[in-house]
Amino acid sequence: MIRTPDAIRKYRPAHDRFLKPAIVNFLTREFAGYFGPVVRENIADMLIDIFEENAPQTTRIKHGQILWNALDKNTRADWQNRKYKPVVLTLVGEKDIDLFMKGVPSKQIKKQVIARIMNEAYAQGGLLSTRDISLIMVSNAAYLSELRIEYEQENKVVLPHSGSLHDMGSTLTHKVQIVQKYVMQKKQTNIIAKETNHSQRAVDHYIRDYNRVKTLYQDGKDIQYIHIATKIAKPVIGQYLDIINNISKSVKES
Repeated sequence: MIRTPDAIRKYRPAHDRFLKPAIVNFLTREFAGYFGPVVRENIADMLIDIFEENAPQTTRIKHGQILWNALDKNTRADWQNRKYKPVVLTLVGEKDIDLFMKGVPSKQIKKQVIARIMNEAYAQGGLLSTRDISLIMVSNAAYLSELRIEYEQENKVVLPHSGSLHDMGSTLTHKVQIVQKYVMQKKQTNIIAKETNHSQRAVDHYIRDYNRVKTLYQDGKDIQYIHIATKIAKPVIGQYLDIINNISKSVKES
């Protein structure tokens, strides 16, 4: 029988002090006979990944910040296998305090906070919904949605959230803004994608839909016909028609 070297016998137990061996030993002890050694190792690795994703080092979180599990921007809230992404959000920053000191109305500061946490979540791979923001800011969702829309209109941007990027909820205006930038402002699609936090593919899709609606409308088709032919939602068709009519009106007046 081969004798185990003294160094191995002496130091091998030290491995048990670390997280992964502790999990493996727990599975071996409490679920004896259920998992083989390879499966135990894999389970331990997955549990560690989950822990590290959901409990980042506190040194990353500064005063005025919180940790929030946002929807992963690569999944949808209505998917059964949706994923979440832990993100660090700045609820209170030094600039906010400066604004309060200057007497800026709290409504304006809230708009800045909404925009900031939405952009922070998106930059970290997550998306916030209106419900998320309502819970985070302990305020009425409808009111916060109004503030977000006001901010977008005042700054001519589209903030990244599940309603705008995933066509969820009542948000439809992002499509109109994208088409307006293309049709009325004559911007390139890659620039529009950057300004609206959309993918190039999504921007091209909305513009293509707009052109389909425009062609059928100018051919004398009504909204019901266009809806059946294109499978585009009627409210979206209505918004596209508003753009078409506004452009026609501008041409006549000029």
